[in-house]
Amino acid sequence: MSSPALPTVAVLTTGGTIASRVGPDGVSTTGRHAHDVLVDAGLRVGVRVRVTDVLCVDSAAMSLLDMDTVRGAVTEALRDDAVRGVVVLHGTDSLEETAMLIDLSHTDVRPVVITGAQRTADHADGDGPHNVESALRVAADPERRGLGVLVAFGPRVLRARGVQKSHTTALDAYSGTSAVHQAARETLPDSPIDGIRVDVVALYPGVDGLVIDALRSARTDGIVLQAMGAGNANAAVVDAVRRCTDAGVPVMLSTRVPSGGVVTTYGGGGGSADLVRAGAVSAGDLSPAQARILLCALLSNRLPITADLASISTAR
Repeated sequence: MSSPALPTVAVLTTGGTIASRVGPDGVSTTGRHAHDVLVDAGLRVGVRVRVTDVLCVDSAAMSLLDMDTVRGAVTEALRDDAVRGVVVLHGTDSLEETAMLIDLSHTDVRPVVITGAQRTADHADGDGPHNVESALRVAADPERRGLGVLVAFGPRVLRARGVQKSHTTALDAYSGTSAVHQAARETLPDSPIDGIRVDVVALYPGVDGLVIDALRSARTDGIVLQAMGAGNANAAVVDAVRRCTDAGVPVMLSTRVPSGGVVTTYGGGGGSADLVRAGAVSAGDLSPAQARILLCALLSNRLPITADLASISTAR
C-alpha cells in the first residue's frame, strides 16, 4: 500500500538574516536561500515544500513596491488548491509591516505564516532552522485555518495584526497577540500601496509643529504620529494637526509605548482627546510601523480615514 501524499506548503523567500552569511570582514550580507535545506526541513516536518525566490533583499531596505510584490506572490501561491498553506521567509527589520499588509487583504482560510531569524544562516547555533520548521508546521496545520496571517518566531505564534519586534537581538524577538482561536478581521481590497507617501513623526517633550507643517507643505499623503504615553503631545502639535486635517492630509495617532495602545481620554490642550478633536484618528493598538501600512492601504483604496477603524486597528 502506498503512503499518503505529503501536504504541500509554498515557501516564498525574500532574503534577510535567515539567508545571510558573515563575510571575511565580519559583516553579514543577505543572499539566496538554499532550496535543498528548505526541502529537507519540510521532510522533517512531514510536508512537501515548493520554494519560490521572490526577492533577495535586506528587509531594512524594502520598499513599498517590494511589499506589494511579496503580497502578490502570496496571492499567486494560493491560486493552487493543492497548497495547504504559505510560509514567507523575511528579514526581521520590516517583517511586521509586510505581515500587516498581507493580513489586510488576506481572505483565504489557508494560513500564511511569516518567519525569519536573528542569527545568520552560517551561525553555529542559528535560530533559522527552528523557525522554518515551526512555520511549516503552522502552515500545514488544519487547526490554524481561518486565523489570518501569522508570525511564527522563536516559541511564539502571533497574529500579524499588532505584532511588533520588541527586542533587537533576542531569539524570542516579537510580541503581540497569540493566535489561538478565530477572531473577526476586517479586510481591504489589495490595491498596491507603492507610490503612497505616509510619514511617521516622532513626538517628544518640547516638540513643535515644524516637521508636521513641513510634511504638509511637501504634500505628503498622510502622517502617523508616534506620540507619547497613551497618544499625547502638546498644544503646538495639536495646532499643526488641525492645519493638516483642514488641508485634507489625514493624520493617524499611535504611541511609542509598546503595549496598551492609544487611549483618547487625555485633555489639557495637547492630550490624545485634543488631537482627536483636531482631526487625528486613533490607530488603536497598532505600532507606528503598522499604522503607516494601514494608512497607506486606506489611501490606496481611497477609503475614508475615520474614527471607526476599531475592527482594523485592534489586534484581537
